[in-house]
Amino acid sequence: MKSQQHSNTLVIGAGLSGLAVARSLSDRGLPVTVLEARGRVADPWRARHPALRLNIHRKFASLPGQKAPKTDGVFLKRDTVVEFLEAYVAGLDKHVRYSGKVTSVARTPDGWHVSTATGDYQADNLVIATGRENIAHIPDWPGRDQFSGELLHTANLGDVSRFDGKRVLVVGAGNSGTDALNHLARHRPAEVIVSVRYGPAVVPQRIFGFPLHRLARVFAALPAWVLDPAFRLTERVFLGNLRRYGLTTHPEGGGTRLLRDGVTFAIDDGFVAALKAGRFRVVPGVDRFEGDNVILTDGSSCAPDVVIAATGYRTGLEPLLGHLGVLDTNGVPHYPMGECDPENPGLWFTGFKPIFTGYFDAAGIAANRIAAGIAADTTRGVPSDDHGARKVHADNGRSVPANATT
Repeated sequence: MKSQQHSNTLVIGAGLSGLAVARSLSDRGLPVTVLEARGRVADPWRARHPALRLNIHRKFASLPGQKAPKTDGVFLKRDTVVEFLEAYVAGLDKHVRYSGKVTSVARTPDGWHVSTATGDYQADNLVIATGRENIAHIPDWPGRDQFSGELLHTANLGDVSRFDGKRVLVVGAGNSGTDALNHLARHRPAEVIVSVRYGPAVVPQRIFGFPLHRLARVFAALPAWVLDPAFRLTERVFLGNLRRYGLTTHPEGGGTRLLRDGVTFAIDDGFVAALKAGRFRVVPGVDRFEGDNVILTDGSSCAPDVVIAATGYRTGLEPLLGHLGVLDTNGVPHYPMGECDPENPGLWFTGFKPIFTGYFDAAGIAANRIAAGIAADTTRGVPSDDHGARKVHADNGRSVPANATT
């Protein structure tokens, strides 16, 4: 029989968002337990390609109680991020329980019941911090299982030098697709084909040597109707007319898509130059696979050795939380950034909404919001309603402007 343990606050996920919540609660003297499905911290970061650097400025890459290191200059390297998170979790190790994959979540009269393979937990507060990019998504293209080449998601890109001399098809040119293309531009693949349905909103990483993301707080203060034309103008002035090279523009602006849908900007750091030089070429979207050929939506085809799917992620929350009515049709929480849910007191989410300053900064904002709400409830001694559920205090639901990240 599995044991059951009680925790004032249970956090599911020991990524940067979950750890930020744990630190904020711990600093307030509030008990917290973190469940991590993997055997160590930062495993998703370790799986990214070794040349990866953050697209967010170092100024916005801190977490509560720990500043970002300055060793890498403006943009942190992958290994530096891993070391940063290892150092961060060191002060929280007593709160983190690894290899604790959660199998079910249920609301109870006393709070929240969580089951794992190793034991059950009862908590007054439950924080979901598994992240917007929890599960890499590859579309179920017809015939893809018969493709004899390599098909992978950008989350598992690895060292791109292994694609030297190969024909590579990158499906998608959003943030992760353009990041892969930036790295491919520094190597020697035999051919690079970029399949797009809608053109991304592309901005240069630097303008006259100045990192554009340093202005993230300025962008966050502007409405979408200002941002959309401003970013279109920035793209045209500094990157040129990309339609000439087949890269169309989405009918909606980058600011609008980011604010509404969480679709982040594509950051150019070599991709556009390779496109203009003829090293890369743009083709329509993928329709299906036929043997070793990829058939495109215009009826043309290509025969790549490698297909890299930059086709986004899913939260994967539906099996655990779908019965609670707390998710939208894309599996994203209705209250994604530490806001109080009046229908589900004691249930919190963090790491599910991009903002202009990036996920690190968003993690800190949500962590402080969640910790303040839990601390206020703990101090006041939240009464129960007729159904045994804790009443929600309206002042816990205050929000900050949520925008986007690059």
